[in-house]
Amino acid sequence: MAPRNTPPSSGKKSAESPKKAPRAVAPDFSDSYDETQGEGGETHQIASGDVPTLTTQQGAPVADDQNTLRIGDRGPAALEDFHFREKIFHFDHERIPERVVHARGYGAHGFFELTKSLSDVTRADIFQRVGERTPVFVRFSTVAGSKGSFDLARDVRGFAVKLYTREGNWDLVGNNIPVFFIQDPIKFPDLIHAAKPEPDRMFPQAQTAHDNFWDFISLTPESFHMIMWAMSDRAIPRSFRFMEGFGVHSFRLLDADGRSTFVKFHWKPKLGLQSVLWNEAVKINGADPDFHRRDLWDAISSGDFPEWELGVQLFDEGFADQFAFDVLDSTKLIPEEEVPVQIVGRLVLDRTVDNFFAETEQVAFCTQNVPPGIDFSNDPLLQGRNFSYLDTQIKRLGGPNFTHIPINAPKCPMAHFQQDGHMAMRNPVGRANYEPNSWGAEGGPRENPVTGFRSFEEPVEGTKRRLRPESFADHYSQARQFFISQTPIEQKHIGDALVFELSKVERPDIRSRVVSHLMNIHDDLADTVANGLGLPLPDAATAARPTIHLEPSAALSIVRNGPPDFGGRKVGIYLTDGADAGVFAALVKAIDKEKAVYEVIAPKIGGVTLSDGAKVAAKQKIDGAPSVLFDAVVIIASADGAALIAKDAASQDFVRDAFGHCKFIGYSPEAMPLFVKAGIADDLDDGCMEIGSSNDVAGFVTACRALRNWNRELKVDMDARA
Repeated sequence: MAPRNTPPSSGKKSAESPKKAPRAVAPDFSDSYDETQGEGGETHQIASGDVPTLTTQQGAPVADDQNTLRIGDRGPAALEDFHFREKIFHFDHERIPERVVHARGYGAHGFFELTKSLSDVTRADIFQRVGERTPVFVRFSTVAGSKGSFDLARDVRGFAVKLYTREGNWDLVGNNIPVFFIQDPIKFPDLIHAAKPEPDRMFPQAQTAHDNFWDFISLTPESFHMIMWAMSDRAIPRSFRFMEGFGVHSFRLLDADGRSTFVKFHWKPKLGLQSVLWNEAVKINGADPDFHRRDLWDAISSGDFPEWELGVQLFDEGFADQFAFDVLDSTKLIPEEEVPVQIVGRLVLDRTVDNFFAETEQVAFCTQNVPPGIDFSNDPLLQGRNFSYLDTQIKRLGGPNFTHIPINAPKCPMAHFQQDGHMAMRNPVGRANYEPNSWGAEGGPRENPVTGFRSFEEPVEGTKRRLRPESFADHYSQARQFFISQTPIEQKHIGDALVFELSKVERPDIRSRVVSHLMNIHDDLADTVANGLGLPLPDAATAARPTIHLEPSAALSIVRNGPPDFGGRKVGIYLTDGADAGVFAALVKAIDKEKAVYEVIAPKIGGVTLSDGAKVAAKQKIDGAPSVLFDAVVIIASADGAALIAKDAASQDFVRDAFGHCKFIGYSPEAMPLFVKAGIADDLDDGCMEIGSSNDVAGFVTACRALRNWNRELKVDMDARA
């Protein structure tokens, strides 16, 4: 790999003098195109051989639709790239007023508190003073679905943080996955078009289990690292509170002297990682399509404020030069074993919005919003995002003055000469609205070379062309690393997800192409998916570079990074009349001590009368409270109550689903008839714990810290036994 701190050579210039160009003449296209009549009588031109040449909207033929125009192999993007600008601008303007991507979102206010100074590597004010708090607004989202879709789609989750610093807004616009599908932004419209509902039928909604998406993926090998993440449990998180966030790209930190340090940003949840099963996600979407929204609202409203730690991976040009992959490639990550994550701050969400539309819907994030001391790398995808986001916000919010909306306005002093425009709420005051001017102190603001933003001074040279660097060419090695870093149960879930998604694809050749890529990732995974689809194993897809073995990384597994306790989780307690009051009281006390929460479920919403005559109100009626809404469940019933609920289909589903989803189940001995009727009485395992008295409660709650009894899945899933 060429050193990163020296620009790539463009090669020797030719010693020959350039030949004089011939005089231009009007071209004759009559031999290149045939005319064909449309249904409405209109005339179309198509390229000879029935394959039309791709053109811009102005009709200019396109030579390369795969790469943006850049200076040098790894250099910055060129502003003159009219094809990319037209393509991304048109994509940005496709829908109004809903966001094209990340349409379904939910936000909250809070603060960022610095816990470790980074003054040695950056001049950014936000990283100077330990203990100082900076206001923030965070918006979580799904990517593919519309604003009215459901929360538990299998999808990437947006994790966008707006920090209102003393030096202006810093928008760290990331995801819950540290890599992305594509390497070059010119492919972003194609990716999203492929993932969205198919345009002729406008379904499926918020799902990638269809031909268009997998056709695109099967023809885009660079996507397969991201596919491993998207088909893992990372794509169906249990809660926003239990998922990580990543800045995805490599950024730069600059100190007062302009010295650069590369940085990758990580948000790590204090409550640990947790996801749901796919069957569980499907049922949650039916029972409560606002599940993630409700969870965040309830947690903040109850004072159980969600918290993440901000971690940074810091590395220099020397590491970038020797690292096995290009740090400018957004389809790659840097394993934490190679560059440890240093915790430097904490993010706390402690206030819900006053009005969803005014704040969550109108908040405008732009990746180019960074304070002095933070700068961009030449990651082509990041450069494309910087180019696109401003145009997107202008389109969505009606004009250039979207920063006048309170949720987008900086909380530090502002001074500039920008004026007028649609919905201007403030204009510069005074005579001068231009710079430079000679009006002295009354002439308005002036630039400040000392405190103002300065870009990293990087020498750039090279041939101006469209290309994908050779250092971006390994598409499978990190995909394999991710897969082998998972626990066996997580590997099973990836295989299950691929089989499910591809079983919805109608064309066998697309399914086969996907499996051919999996052959380059892991033989067992390819064999599992092919077997699940009833497909013969194809030959492996041709790889630009052979897959290399990388050591597993424990940080990539959810199960290995679960919670230290049961805090922040929810227990569903199903009660009947006559339920043991002592057991119920002990259970509530133990749940509170664990800093978890509970909801009482009953046959009737009016509640129940316990064995001591006390009345307990119900939060949920059993018909509207399936066990998928809870992290663990307990059934405390009297003999008469158990006989009643054992006949009820919703009650049977409650325990049957909890068992099938590998949850911990507590039950009073009297409740056994319900398990018999549900057909699982003979299969109860050590994750199903009898609570005969209050003395048994503590052991049950302690066991719940493991979240799932994963061994059970291998016994109840047909695919696991195949």
